[in-house]
Amino acid sequence: MRRSRFATSAEQELSAQARWLEALSFDVRTPSGSDHSIAAQRLAHLGHIPILLALAHAVSAVLILLHCSLTGATSDIASMAFLAGAVLALDCCWAFCNRRLDRMHVSARTVTWWMCAMAAVSTSAWCLFGYVAAQGATMQDVGLAVLVGGGIVACVVAVIASPPLAVTCALTGTICAAYFQDSAMMTIGSAMLSLVFVVYSVLSARTTIKVARERLSLDQEAHKALQFVNEFETSGRGWFWETNSQGTLSYVSQQLADDFECQPEALLGRQFTDLLSVDSGADNGLREDRTLGFHLSARFPFSDVVVRAATNEDIHWSLSGNPIFDANGRFMGFRGIGTDLTEQRRSEQEISRLARFDSLTGLPNRAMMRQTLEEALRNAARRQKGCALFLIDLDRFKNVNDTLGHPIGDALLRQVAERLKSVMGNHGQVGRLGGDEFKAVLPGTVETGLLEALAKTLIEQVSRPYMIEGHKVSIGASVGICIGDPGRGCADALIRNADLALYAAKAAGRGKHCFYEQSMHSEATDRQALENDLRQAIDRGEMSVVYQPIVRTAGEDVCGFEALVRWEHPVRGSISPAKFIPLAEECGMIEKIGNFVLDTAVEEATHWPDTVRVAVNLSPIQFNNPSIVATVSAALEMHRLRAERLELEITEGVFLADSDATEETFANLKALGVRLALDDFGTGYSSLGYLKKAPFDKIKIDQSFVRGAASTSNRNAAIIRAIVSLAESLGMDTTAEGVETHDDLQLIRELGVSQIQGYIFGKPGSPHKARELTRQSSVEAEGFSCVREPRQSLMRRAITAIDGSRIEVRLRNISANGALVECMQPVAPGTRLTLDIVGVGPVIGAVRWAQSNRFGIKFDEDFDLKRLTPRREKRNDVTMLQPWYVGQERAAV
Repeated sequence: MRRSRFATSAEQELSAQARWLEALSFDVRTPSGSDHSIAAQRLAHLGHIPILLALAHAVSAVLILLHCSLTGATSDIASMAFLAGAVLALDCCWAFCNRRLDRMHVSARTVTWWMCAMAAVSTSAWCLFGYVAAQGATMQDVGLAVLVGGGIVACVVAVIASPPLAVTCALTGTICAAYFQDSAMMTIGSAMLSLVFVVYSVLSARTTIKVARERLSLDQEAHKALQFVNEFETSGRGWFWETNSQGTLSYVSQQLADDFECQPEALLGRQFTDLLSVDSGADNGLREDRTLGFHLSARFPFSDVVVRAATNEDIHWSLSGNPIFDANGRFMGFRGIGTDLTEQRRSEQEISRLARFDSLTGLPNRAMMRQTLEEALRNAARRQKGCALFLIDLDRFKNVNDTLGHPIGDALLRQVAERLKSVMGNHGQVGRLGGDEFKAVLPGTVETGLLEALAKTLIEQVSRPYMIEGHKVSIGASVGICIGDPGRGCADALIRNADLALYAAKAAGRGKHCFYEQSMHSEATDRQALENDLRQAIDRGEMSVVYQPIVRTAGEDVCGFEALVRWEHPVRGSISPAKFIPLAEECGMIEKIGNFVLDTAVEEATHWPDTVRVAVNLSPIQFNNPSIVATVSAALEMHRLRAERLELEITEGVFLADSDATEETFANLKALGVRLALDDFGTGYSSLGYLKKAPFDKIKIDQSFVRGAASTSNRNAAIIRAIVSLAESLGMDTTAEGVETHDDLQLIRELGVSQIQGYIFGKPGSPHKARELTRQSSVEAEGFSCVREPRQSLMRRAITAIDGSRIEVRLRNISANGALVECMQPVAPGTRLTLDIVGVGPVIGAVRWAQSNRFGIKFDEDFDLKRLTPRREKRNDVTMLQPWYVGQERAAV
């Protein structure tokens, strides 16, 4: 590195040194690079040459004229005076023209050539003047020769700074001397003298050019260094400072002055230490004896010393400095740089805050809540008081986030956080774990009554509607609760148990709270195993699609099938969809399963008659996927199925977060040509606004309204009639789900339902079974004539009167509508009887059928089966379960 620096320095010195020929022709050649400024400087120094020549010529002419007049060397004084005036006039013209050329910004090269020409003319004119003056003089007139030669020498000396001018004057003088003088010695002497002056002029030019180039290089380096300093100071990354030997400021940057709201000049002359105070709270890794004051007084260099500005604002700097000594070792002061650490310290504080608190809600984050829980458990062990943990999960939040967007979801989370803090109050600390999961730590709170009351209040408050940017949003919450005994549990175990309780609460129907129980571990293990198997079920070929027929009410012919997914586990056997569908929604498999069903059903429908449709269920998660339209379109195009033969069944869950995206998806699906059906109508929110917004083609009446609709004990028939009227008014078809008895079938026909789906026309079957049904002209209804209420087997005695005789009978089973009775005496159907059931009381009904030793009776009014349960005396000695240490506390009190 050192050799490289020396080589570079030598190269720069060599490039600065001008060669002889370059120095000789520098003023008359075209300059290159940085030589332009040097040529301009040299030209500026040549501007005085005409004036100097004029003065030299004037003095020499006056002296010659005086000498000639006093010595009588010549009688033609007038001619000599005329020639002298002509020479002076020529010099003045030269000077005037130079000024004009300078104003015209003519190049230095052109001006130098012009000056060479003028120098030649001026020198020739002076030689002519000298020749005229010497015509009347004698050879011994040494004084006159000296004066004439002195004039020529003055011309050469005047132009000696420029080699081209010196060469011009020397050649002109030598030629004139040879022309006007007969003496060869005079000519040789003049030539030798001119050569000396020319050599001196070249040497002088080389030195001048070298110095100019070195000075120019230094100026460029200084300018570059100054530019770097300005850029560094204006960039805001740091500033410079300098003090003298007394410690007073001799230079400060503008940035330092800005921190004190003044100009740099106002700080000059002040003690540097008066502006700063060492930040004792900063961890700069230095001992007390190596603070800023120590370094300044000891004249030691220092680096990255953190100081605080003596201002009202919290401004911190990092200072570095080096002592300055002159060539004699005398201390001159300090010079260094400073860096503003204010924003860096604020960023570090913000990073520290973000490491402990959630940036969205301001609640403690997962790490902070973990620390809080561990601290609560440690305190519980010392104070022998337990600690409770709430895990809170928001229900339907993902749907809101997907449909209304993340900004609405973020605003919703902030409002939820405020409600959670309000409910929890001083009972505990609430934090956000991430997403829609929250946690609450309640140190010292273990009473199940208080915890249950808090959980119910929390769920109630969170479930209240939210109004966000004009959107009315409704969500829910599920809470898992775990109580930690002091000294008997760790944070990981408590969190795991609370998570199990949360899962149990969500499995119970959401919007619930659940306390941890030991049995939840086995349930969680089984659920995890089932989830792992579910993720591979499709790839293993364990999933299949079955088809349940949908029959027209009028002709009882098959008009379509509903595609239903089934899972045949290799070990567990057939798993109910009610068990694995919710699991698929939670673990993110529902879209994969839904796409499998859609593709399989569309492919199977191509084997049916063109008039038979296929219905496929879409979960809210599938529907809210922006690519659902493309997925449906790709399936139709791949299997070449007409779009109107595909019917997509959608539940009311897609409307929970009403947004423009939902309406856009409906519009795109309708534009595709598929049919849309509102599934399970009546079981959810059943808002009529859904029917107004969404372009449904069909309403599917839920089976909870259809089953038992023929019974006079409920109002299902009236509800079905209202739904059918509404659908007809809107131009929609209706499908009754879950039709199983002939009584219900007859009622459905009378109420005007368009289509029927249920076990009475067939259970979900294989693709082969579906193809057979499509080839039939009609489907025969099968099943019971009416709905049988759940029956309870028993052996109970009763007393009744038959043909006027009181006899004892036995009841073998009983339901709310009737009973099976054993009787040794024959009874005719239609006979009205009063059964006095022992221990229950009388029940009145009519015999519907009779066989040998048995008959069936239908009660006039529904019988309450609870009347068969013997009454027990209430006791008030109920003991509430409580942790072991609560009893110890009370005993101690």
